[in-house]
Amino acid sequence: MFTEVAHAMGPAAQGGGQGGGLMGFLPLVLIFAIFYFLMIRPQQKKAKEHKAMLDGLKKGDRVVTSGGIYGLIEEVRPDMVTLKVAENVRVKFGRGYIVGLQGSEDE
Repeated sequence: MFTEVAHAMGPAAQGGGQGGGLMGFLPLVLIFAIFYFLMIRPQQKKAKEHKAMLDGLKKGDRVVTSGGIYGLIEEVRPDMVTLKVAENVRVKFGRGYIVGLQGSEDE
């Protein structure tokens, strides 16, 4: 009597297990998609904007370095920038250490 009930339930349990593998994988795909759109993509966009800003540097631009030094660009080389930080004070920085353009002196 009990063997008939157990036998009747066997094939239904096996059939349901096949779809469970795909459904178990779906949360991982969703987590990766969330990480991509919330973390990876914005970081790539910001890096692209920073590279474009570095490529567009020219003499006379006011910039800020990663160390917090404000200066006026006097010379631009492929790998280095010379900044005027005060009268008769010039400092050379690697291009990658320029983090942003400074607005006008009124800002």
